[in-house]
Amino acid sequence: MHAWIAKQQYLIDFTLSSLARRKAKNFGLLLVYTLIVFLLASVMLFTHALRHEAAHLLEGAPEVVLQRMVAGRHDLIPPGYLERLGRIRGVQHKEGRLWGYYYDPVVKANYTFMVPGKENIATGTLVVGAGLARARGLAVGNVISFRSYAGNLFPFSVARILPQDSELVSADLVLMSEGDFRRFFDIAPGYFTDIALSVANPLEVRNVATKLAQQFPDSRPILREEILRTYESIFNWREGIVLALASLAILAFAIFAWEKASGLSAEEKREIGILKAIGWETGDVIKMKFWEGALVSLAAFLIGYVAAYLHVFRFSSALFTPVLKGWAVLYPRFELTPVIDGFQVATLFFFTVFPYAAATLVPIWRAAITDPDSVMR
Repeated sequence: MHAWIAKQQYLIDFTLSSLARRKAKNFGLLLVYTLIVFLLASVMLFTHALRHEAAHLLEGAPEVVLQRMVAGRHDLIPPGYLERLGRIRGVQHKEGRLWGYYYDPVVKANYTFMVPGKENIATGTLVVGAGLARARGLAVGNVISFRSYAGNLFPFSVARILPQDSELVSADLVLMSEGDFRRFFDIAPGYFTDIALSVANPLEVRNVATKLAQQFPDSRPILREEILRTYESIFNWREGIVLALASLAILAFAIFAWEKASGLSAEEKREIGILKAIGWETGDVIKMKFWEGALVSLAAFLIGYVAAYLHVFRFSSALFTPVLKGWAVLYPRFELTPVIDGFQVATLFFFTVFPYAAATLVPIWRAAITDPDSVMR
């Protein structure tokens, strides 16, 4: 076993010296190879981290959200629905929620106005997201005015700015008291935007949704798992866009790598002939050239993956942010939590390292079994 390891070390040393003799050619190959791995790994790491963040944020979301539909569109929940929901078996907690959208012509962006369920906000004050505060230049104590859809001007004082750690979901958020919200949007008491329901037994969520659909035929129950699947579809779609745009570059590299691996240069054939002439066996030549392809592909994979990790989790995916995050006026500034999926790493490794290393075997075998005199001539 020790002799076999020592032999592999000698082969690797000779392979490294052989690669050093063709620095320009191998460096160009390594650079292109690394860029392709960097591109694929960046997209995979970014979308997987976003999926993880979405799943983490939805852990605290209600199991079921009930919305009332009128002519196929979302409408306000009228009074009496909350009382009727109390009689549905399996519902542990119910809460009427107030939220809505407001278009601000100053920055040409949509804000999300909401009444928090667990925080009391004083009348005439607001709690705003960091993205909104940055866009409007707000600080605590500043006064900001919004014109309602009825044409009335409402001045508010900024009581607090939400922390940047929550900017992923709160960049455009405006929290206000229930009274201010109802006056601003002219919503009568007893009406709600939707109803959030908590189910005691997670296995009974679908049964509760079925009961809601039967008891309230004009309403639509939305499950938390359905929201998560929607986010998954969006992230998969955006990931596919980036990979499709990069497909031409990937195809060009595949052709380049195949040509390089499948066709040996005259210098490489002469080197193999000299090695055979001085006593190298065919198996040793194949092992040496296999190590050459493996070292190049492994180096490209490691450098590309580490660079992609730094790009995504240290530099906020500057190259792909506009495509993968979507278009918005108020871009949230946030740092993703580093998350690595072992299956994704294995898949990327298999499709970037193994094909190139394997493609070197056939031409090397052909050259290695050829008579040394004919090869060197």
